[in-house]
Amino acid sequence: MKQTSIKDTTKSVDSDYLKELESFYSDQLLKDTVPFWFPRSIDHECGGYLFMRDHDGTLIDTDKAVWIQGRACWLLATLYNTVEQKEEWLEGARIGYEFLKKHCFDANGKMYFHVDRIGNPIRMRRYFFSETFAAIAFAAYAKATGDAGIAVEARELFGICLAYAQGERLVEPKYQQTRPMKGIGVPMIMINTAQQIRETIGDPRCDFVISDFIAQIERDFVKDDIRCVMEQVGPEGEIVDHIDGRTLNPGHAIEGAWFILHEAKYRANDPHLIDLGCRMLDYMWERGWDTEYGGILYFRDVYGKPVQEYWQDMKFWWPQNETIIATLLAYLMTGNDKYKSWHQQINQYAYDHFHDKINGEWYGYLHRDGKIAQTAKGNLFKGPFHLPRQEWYCMQILKEFNTIKG
Repeated sequence: MKQTSIKDTTKSVDSDYLKELESFYSDQLLKDTVPFWFPRSIDHECGGYLFMRDHDGTLIDTDKAVWIQGRACWLLATLYNTVEQKEEWLEGARIGYEFLKKHCFDANGKMYFHVDRIGNPIRMRRYFFSETFAAIAFAAYAKATGDAGIAVEARELFGICLAYAQGERLVEPKYQQTRPMKGIGVPMIMINTAQQIRETIGDPRCDFVISDFIAQIERDFVKDDIRCVMEQVGPEGEIVDHIDGRTLNPGHAIEGAWFILHEAKYRANDPHLIDLGCRMLDYMWERGWDTEYGGILYFRDVYGKPVQEYWQDMKFWWPQNETIIATLLAYLMTGNDKYKSWHQQINQYAYDHFHDKINGEWYGYLHRDGKIAQTAKGNLFKGPFHLPRQEWYCMQILKEFNTIKG
């Protein structure tokens, strides 16, 4: 983490609470979450990782989601770089890096989404998120090893992601041009990818890329007049008044909010970015927090109309993770007790309902009332990323803050 001072809140925050939180997140990460996945998920026979597991760690499928292979490689290398230089973490990252490089690119350099255990391709998706996670994985592994050649590979992948994001490389269109829309997902993923590249190996493109995509989000997706962050908009940022255009994903927008707050911290507590990130968090907490049962709901309609997706009122694990980060970061940067209260609410809800206190890690999917919908801890979409990233990030920023506080 870049050592920058968090806004002068050391006199206005609850320092005892923050010290307890640092220990809590450290224990959850290192004694609960990481041990659930590693070392058992490392595939020493075929390479990469086996993450499709039931609540007790039992393997339920041997297929591999490429983007989660990249995320896990990033996690292990990041733990090595920032927590402790454990050889098993470095070796685990090496196994993931080599599997990605050997098996997960097609002849044209596009990455697959889904491969079988030995790396035979099963599915290619249109978007380039596998590439973004491979880029940050390669960068983190390059830092861990000091290998300049791998750093070059990471920067090349970053360049490919930029080309896709800026339209220089084209992905196969999902829709016809009858009703063009653009999503917040690409600006968000590119902000975080650039932040990670900058943190680990550096790249002169990063600061401009981050500024450009933050400006796009503020200009086109943040709607102050209706206190909302849109998930999709028209080409000029207009709200498209159809079901897809009206559908909000509060947890996703809150994830974007903390990316922007992180950037504010990096830029010596840039007041404009603090304000932007907090506005985004405020708007989507208001729309996403379930006042009856607690937790962040999955989808909402911008105008309160029915949402098409049948899982719209479920509680998925990852929006809770992103909201835990965002509320804590907002509290540290502003000293506003509102964010402390929100952090306490989401933290208690999430660890009470999602956390498997017997086997470790979190269940992924709850019904609205908090009952477990299914027991798998890993599949093509869930693996060791959102939860360990949340616990690692919160631990790191609290360690920094508590050190400053003394």
